[in-house]
Amino acid sequence: MRNTHETENGTESGTGAASETASETGGGTAVAGSGPVRFDTKVAVLLRDDLESWQRLNVTAFLVSGLGTAVPEVIGEPYEDADSTAYLPMLRQPVLVFEGAEETVTAAHARALSRSLATAVFTADLFGTGNDRDNRAAVRAVGRDALDLVGLAVYGPRNAVDKVLKGARMHP
Repeated sequence: MRNTHETENGTESGTGAASETASETGGGTAVAGSGPVRFDTKVAVLLRDDLESWQRLNVTAFLVSGLGTAVPEVIGEPYEDADSTAYLPMLRQPVLVFEGAEETVTAAHARALSRSLATAVFTADLFGTGNDRDNRAAVRAVGRDALDLVGLAVYGPRNAVDKVLKGARMHP
């Protein structure tokens, strides 16, 4: 889904043609032209670097699902193929996935909250639950500073999200 490459420090490079304009992106501002679309916002997931592969995928899916409900402007228009088969809408911009040590994830969480960014969390306790009710209860049972975070998703202005991710690296 990426038409550009983003490095650890948040800079982009790429030469793909942009087909979206600001009005087609579903909200926010996107700079379009002959180069790639560049959004003024960023969707990022930060995963703890000691997770198993299946956990990384599961955590990423859960975290990103929270953004679409709380921040509807991140969702684009529905898709349709050439045969007029309808498909669900997806996020309107790339999701950048990062990783870091436990300390990096904890620090990013604190920075995201201090900047009032839209934030979703996934704790280690959620691997032992099997439904939304128990997931919410597991998070509610632990204070903010004691959460055993294995991942978080943040959405907001590019510069603010870049500052939250300080110390993280792009997921390989």
